[in-house]
Amino acid sequence: MVSYEQLHTQNHKITELTNILEHLLGDRSLCDSQVTCDLFFEYVNTVKDHLAVTDSAMYSKLLSSGDQKLSNVANRFMGGSREINRIFSAYLKRWCKVKNKELVIREYDSFMHDTHEMFAMVLDRIQDETEHLYPAVQHLTGDRHAVA
Repeated sequence: MVSYEQLHTQNHKITELTNILEHLLGDRSLCDSQVTCDLFFEYVNTVKDHLAVTDSAMYSKLLSSGDQKLSNVANRFMGGSREINRIFSAYLKRWCKVKNKELVIREYDSFMHDTHEMFAMVLDRIQDETEHLYPAVQHLTGDRHAVA
């Protein structure tokens, strides 16, 4: 069972990791440190886990509701998830050696541009979930505590 409290905890952790990583990655000399890489891949795994939970726990409820407005919300978020996963995969392919949990930064300015865009995209998604997705599921189920 997934609770809204767990989702909010994940959102908080993603936001916290984003803020810390922006500072660490903003200093080129820290980008290659093991601590930065460990935190970065913790961020990657946390975002992936969060998307998987929202994908599996929420969309089917909205799609099966029979309400076109709720189905539209689900479809919009599912499309957003696919796009985030696509962008995330391309980012990781370009800037990381995932198996070794290493960042590969050849062009620092391009890396930082891509990183800021990715962070902003994920934070926008979290805000959108909090403002639109969670309330839609809560409205449908009437449950303010458990998602699934």
